[in-house]
Amino acid sequence: MNKNEILQFLNANMVFHLATVEDGEPRVRGIWLYRADENGLVFHTGKMKELHRQLSADPHVEMSFNNGKFGDLTQVRVRGTVELVEDLELKKEIVQKRPFLKPWVDQDGYEQMAVYRLKNGKAAVWSMSDNLAPKEFVEL
Repeated sequence: MNKNEILQFLNANMVFHLATVEDGEPRVRGIWLYRADENGLVFHTGKMKELHRQLSADPHVEMSFNNGKFGDLTQVRVRGTVELVEDLELKKEIVQKRPFLKPWVDQDGYEQMAVYRLKNGKAAVWSMSDNLAPKEFVEL
């Protein structure tokens, strides 16, 4: 897959697992991508959550996406460094497109929303058909 195909794959398979590190120990959780494009991979969480504390302490992450097709499984892993994005208009856009966030934002305000972007990540694609092939990385 090239960069554009990978971005399309990520946007088509938006639930991913995110690995962080806390006190030298790995932490993994499922999360929902907001979007992947030329500007990076964007996701969000709450500033009161462990995830935000972990990313503030160590912004290095790995994301694992897959197409959920066991017989024809494709996985894309992306690693890199995330940055906190304090962009009120982006936060409003996210809440508008994800209305389940509105009651929380109405109660606690946009300042409690943490939006992260991974720029310049490296992606590795794996599939059942090339299971034993050496990894090749694609710059995103």
